[in-house]
Amino acid sequence: MTVTSHDVARLAGVSQPTVSRALRDDPRVAEATRQRVREAAAQLGYVASDLGRSLATRATRQVAMVADLRNVLYPTLVEPLHDRFADHGYRMVLLAERGDDRSSYERLLDRSVDGVVLTTTLLRSSLSRALQERGLPFVELNRLSGRRAVDGVTADNRAGAALAARLLLELGHRRIGAVLGSPDASTSRDREAGFRAALADAGIELPEARTVHGGFGYADGERGLAQLLSSGGRTRPTAVFCVGDAVAIGALNHGKRAGLSVPDDLSVVGFDDLEMASWPCFQLTTVRVDLAGMALAAADRVVQRMAGAEGPARVQVFPTELVLRSTHG
Repeated sequence: MTVTSHDVARLAGVSQPTVSRALRDDPRVAEATRQRVREAAAQLGYVASDLGRSLATRATRQVAMVADLRNVLYPTLVEPLHDRFADHGYRMVLLAERGDDRSSYERLLDRSVDGVVLTTTLLRSSLSRALQERGLPFVELNRLSGRRAVDGVTADNRAGAALAARLLLELGHRRIGAVLGSPDASTSRDREAGFRAALADAGIELPEARTVHGGFGYADGERGLAQLLSSGGRTRPTAVFCVGDAVAIGALNHGKRAGLSVPDDLSVVGFDDLEMASWPCFQLTTVRVDLAGMALAAADRVVQRMAGAEGPARVQVFPTELVLRSTHG
């Protein structure tokens, strides 16, 4: 026989609405009553229904994270987001797809979640606009759409890329290349801009012949470095800046296959400082981003918005720092 909240109410000697409020720790219910209800629920083996609760309150207590898990950066955001939302009493659901997929629109705009964390936003994305028009609380994490009045959390990508450029310049490199991501992603756009600006300040050009645009994966790094090395001779770069660590690791692998010694023949610098960057087989010099801190800030912000917090939207920018390992010289 199915145990209901009415059964718990009879055993605890309270009304059914009091059972619902007590089991969600409503402060309007006295602690002694909450304890009596919890004991009755435990005795009967009653588990509160999230579906029933959502129908009663019109809140699902669920938050969606939209992520493209083909990019190894995004799984590093899942755990801190999940844990932070759990601390706030929310369940996180993962939409493992690109943010402009039609299925994302349907799942997010049907009000099956109370809020959204967008991690795959592109500058041309219309999903942020759709969520904004629908009034569904959301925050853009890592990448930004550039839309006005939208909450966001990101890294200081321009400053971080400038740190990488100045390191290579200080090491004496002048033939410098870059393997970059899609210009439609704010992270790639800003990292390229910061890197170019720092080189320009030193009177060094980053010509198109030593620039490759692609994606953010391992294979993109392999293809990118292969293209940069194809020119050969004195035009071949002696150092390469990569838009992300996965790209940098792909570049390291191709360099090894091409018979190059890193860092003697080629210096490689990444971005993000993913866990794998510190593995002994890579020891990648990179730009560190506080991904966990960014995830926690994004979770807190969307929870505030779901709770009704008003006020102007803001973009929180996290500082970056250079991490010196073994792939620069």
